[in-house]
Amino acid sequence: MNSKLTLKLDKDIIDSAKNYAKKRNVSLSKMVEKYFMSLGEKKKARKEYAPLVFELSGIIRLDPEYDFKDDYGRYLSKKYK
Repeated sequence: MNSKLTLKLDKDIIDSAKNYAKKRNVSLSKMVEKYFMSLGEKKKARKEYAPLVFELSGIIRLDPEYDFKDDYGRYLSKKYK
């Protein structure tokens, strides 16, 4: 069942959103609906992981000074010598 929703936004933002939707061949209503649906999916996606994953998440803390780009560069240099 569809219901009407009224939003008050800056006119420039509305115009920009309408142009964005038009370029992608989708209605602004559908775009907003998909956005709200995606908010719920993020919560659902979290439940799909095993509990062990959540227990282990955040266990590894890297040194704030660690430069992963530099380290990865060294790895690639060794790999392709």
